Order: sequence, then C-alpha cells, then structure tokens
Amino acid sequence: MHPAPSVIIFTTLSGLGFGLMMFLGLGFLDVSGWVAFVFVAIAYALAGGGLLSSLFHLGHPERFMKALRQWRSSWLSREGVLSFLTMGLFGIYALLWIFMDTRVAWLGYLAAASAVATVFATSMIYAQMKSVPRWHSFLTPVMFLMYALAGGALLSTQTYIAGLLFLLLVPVQAMIWVVGDRAFGASGSTMGTATGLGKLGKLRLLEKPHSGNNYLLQEMVYKIGRKHATKLRLFALAFGSLLPAALLVVFPASHVMMLLVILIHLTGLFAQRWLFFAEAEHVVGLYYGQR
Repeated sequence: MHPAPSVIIFTTLSGLGFGLMMFLGLGFLDVSGWVAFVFVAIAYALAGGGLLSSLFHLGHPERFMKALRQWRSSWLSREGVLSFLTMGLFGIYALLWIFMDTRVAWLGYLAAASAVATVFATSMIYAQMKSVPRWHSFLTPVMFLMYALAGGALLSTQTYIAGLLFLLLVPVQAMIWVVGDRAFGASGSTMGTATGLGKLGKLRLLEKPHSGNNYLLQEMVYKIGRKHATKLRLFALAFGSLLPAALLVVFPASHVMMLLVILIHLTGLFAQRWLFFAEAEHVVGLYYGQR
C-alpha cells in the first residue's frame, strides 16, 4: 500500500507519546516541578502531534468528530475516543504532579492502562483488515505495543528497560517480516477467489481492467523492489533496535547520549513504519494480476 506521510508520522509519534505516558503514569522518573512539566509536555507534543497529523489523511478533516461516533464497530473510532480519554486522565494526573507535587497512583495506573488500550486500538485498525494478509495477525498489535513501550522507556530515561525491550524487538521484528512474507500465500487469496470464478478452473488475466493508472493502483498496489526492501529492513533493525541497545549498554547515560539514542531510534522507527505500509499487499491487486 502507498505509505502516506501523515499516517507514518501519526503511528510513529503517537506511539512514542502514549508510550511515555505509560511510564510516567506508572510512577517512573522521580522528578517534580518544571522537570516534570518538560516530560509531560514532550508526551503531549508527541501524542497530540501524531493525532493532528492523522487528520491530514481524512478527506474532510473538519468532520473528524463524526469518526468518533462509530466506536461500537470501528477501531478507528475507538482509537480516537481512547486517545481523548487517555490525554484527559493523564492531564489530571500531570496537573496534580506538577503543581501539587502529588502523584495519585491509581489515577496514574488508569492513565497508563488507557494509553496501552489506545496503542492497541491503533494497531487493530490494521490487524483487523483481512484484505491485507500481512497485517491480519496478532503480531501487528504486539509490534505496535513493543515499539511504544521501548520508546516510552527510552524517553522516560529507563535505560535498562529500554535496552532490554530493544533487544527483544530484534527477534520479534524479524519474525514479523518472515511471517508477513508468507501471509499472502497462506491466506488462500487468488484471482479465482477475488473474482468468484475459481470454480471454473485456473484463471489468468486476459487484459488489464484499466488502460492507465488509477486510484486503486496508486494507493493499494504500491510496490517496492525486493533489493530496496532488504536494505531498508536492515537499516530499520539496526537503527530502530540494535544500535540504540548497544549505545545504552556501552556508554553511560547523559543528556547528549540520550538525545543521540532517541534520534537514532526515531530514524529507524520511521523506516520500519514506512516498510509496514509499503510492503502491505492488498487483495485488490489480484484484479490487476498483481500482488
């Protein structure tokens, strides 16, 4: 599928922001006053900035409130509702923490749980799509949650936890790619199932449905070369997980070092998220003789 910049920014930044809220809500980071304000501001800037960027993916951003009304059936709507709920709960927790130097444990735990639910809802927007076999797996929520937790641990300066999560991400991400590469074939989707004519025998495309390019081909049948995908996977794995973990283990924590690790991880995460969309094969491609 075509990797829209707005959705890449949304899934990347909001995951980091809500991940940071998780750790702050659980009581990590023993600070107060203006230092606490800075970390709270970072969490809101990332989560809020990510959510704002997602509006650019809507045909009519001014109507975004209508998307929140379908929470009974839509994971997109649930994600929006949970985002507002999390930011509200965390906001009350943060105000008490910053201005009264009081961290209400139960309120923090509630905000952290809501943040986890928000990231899970975001992941389910993609995991519930049977039309994209690579996404339709329990590994999609696992991936979103692990990246959010690792990023949240890093931003809250929990170096040991962050390093451990980055190391765990390496085999998890590798498994996601291996399983994802086989998902389309394992789904059983063919030109016969797509057209409903499979009972007549093996089908082949006689002529393309369109003589030129169209919206479906641009958005749903986006292709990336295998050679480029391999290079980007190695880059995403190295910068998103391996290098940050190595730097956290080898070098003592400092402001400069933490900033460097955050920037390196963010670079790798953007590459990983770009691949997440670019490598997703939509079954609509079968109508065009493509995957």
